Amino acid sequence: MSTPPNSKPTAQANAPASPPAPAPAPEAAPPTEARPTASLARPKRRHALIVVSFLVMVVAPMAVSAWYLWVRAVDQYASNVGFSVRTEEASSAIELLGGITNLSGSSSSDTDILYEFLQSQELVARIDAALDLRAIWSRADSEIDPIFAYHAPGTIEDLVEHWGRMVRIYYDSGTGLIDLEVRAFTAGEAQEIAQMIFEESSAMINALSSLAREDMISYAREELEQAETRLAEARITLASWRNANQTIDPTADTQGQMGLVTNLQAQLAEALIQLDLLQETARENDPRITQAERLITVIETRIAAERAVLGDTGNGRTGIADLVGEYERLLVDLEFAETTYTTALASFDAARNEARRQSRYLAAHIRPTLAERAQYPDRPVTLAVITLFAFLIWSVVILLAYSLRDRR
Repeated sequence: MSTPPNSKPTAQANAPASPPAPAPAPEAAPPTEARPTASLARPKRRHALIVVSFLVMVVAPMAVSAWYLWVRAVDQYASNVGFSVRTEEASSAIELLGGITNLSGSSSSDTDILYEFLQSQELVARIDAALDLRAIWSRADSEIDPIFAYHAPGTIEDLVEHWGRMVRIYYDSGTGLIDLEVRAFTAGEAQEIAQMIFEESSAMINALSSLAREDMISYAREELEQAETRLAEARITLASWRNANQTIDPTADTQGQMGLVTNLQAQLAEALIQLDLLQETARENDPRITQAERLITVIETRIAAERAVLGDTGNGRTGIADLVGEYERLLVDLEFAETTYTTALASFDAARNEARRQSRYLAAHIRPTLAERAQYPDRPVTLAVITLFAFLIWSVVILLAYSLRDRR
């Protein structure tokens, strides 16, 4: 039976559409097998070797070092001393005279020389001869403290080597200061060694200064001797010239000669005036005119003769002008020799006075000290350093061993 068109749809027709069916769930993955738990590591032979090596290479040296430092090592006392090379800067009399200058100028190499001297075999030998360093530094019996004590007697080279351990030198090249730390097994001996080092260093600096001053005095003495010789020669030459020419001062003779010529010229002028007057008032054959003319001729002849004496006469005799020239030359040589001698004598006196003054000396900014307690050996620090190095060596050995094991 068909449904009429105007009929309502049925409930089934009017019901909403049903949702789509859900997708089927994926199949679960098969369960994985659980890994077995790692078992505890068991001590092996290499672990035992590591422990044994640590005991042998670290603990044992540390224990032996501690025993030696606190039981066998003898206390050491330190004495400190500090000094520097000083130079006086005051101007000397030589500088004021314009002679030799800078007799004691400061030299930067003085402190360097002193620094090398403090490490030299010469200084060690001197102090050993004065204080017996071998006995002082071996006072701690080598059987009790064989590491820090000196093994007497030994050679001088052995003593110099031990000197480097017991005398520490600190040198500041910028300021020129030198500080020393001297060690010994008693405080008094350490101070004695430090005092002896200061005295020997001061003597060495004084010796250098004396040598420099002696060189300057020698140079001034040579100059003085040369000046004396030149002055003596100049005086002898002038005396010989005076004897040969039979005159003391030709300039005085020249002045007298020129005075005579001037007087003759005045007489000649007066005679000429008289002749002119006679010629105007007297007759031509007047005997007075003839006499006046003869007087004029005589005066002119004398003037010419006197002028010839001042110059070269041409008959082998030297004129006064030449004598004066030669005399002035000799006089200049004499004056120069006298001036040179005066300067050289002043320089020599100043150099000699300078030699009496200590221009270069050793100034101590720290006098040798006297210790009240032992400072060395520094047991905690020494033990810590030994332990650290032992541990580092042990670590390196273990790392190398494992590296070689991994390579196999």
